[in-house]
Amino acid sequence: MTTNPSNTGLADKMRRGAVLAAACPSRKILNHVTSRWGVLVLLALGRGTHRFAELRRAVGGVSEKMLAQTLQCLEADGFVKRIAYPVVPPHVEYSLTPLGEELSIRVEGLTDWIEENLPRIMESRPVSEGQFFSL
Repeated sequence: MTTNPSNTGLADKMRRGAVLAAACPSRKILNHVTSRWGVLVLLALGRGTHRFAELRRAVGGVSEKMLAQTLQCLEADGFVKRIAYPVVPPHVEYSLTPLGEELSIRVEGLTDWIEENLPRIMESRPVSEGQFFSL
């Protein structure tokens, strides 16, 4: 079976190495999305709009500084929408853009797979590493 090169999908193009190349611009975005906090922020915002403090509570363990940096990166990439209301005290809400909603669904699929397969993953870890994780 021959494949028409013009009909190859994005996954095929990626396998050929564009994202694997050091100079590929998608690497920076991939880093923002798959960072420790990026994934968790996308998951939390996938459940709805949040104010900063609500989001910080939803994403356990994130510092204010890291949450602010993560939100700025995801906003700059077009995944997060920030709305600041002109009131005192300041009222700022964060939500996903349509592009962010698409991404959140994919990130949720990955995290669902990890959680569903966590027992098998943990079984494959060396005992010395596994002691740091509990189910």
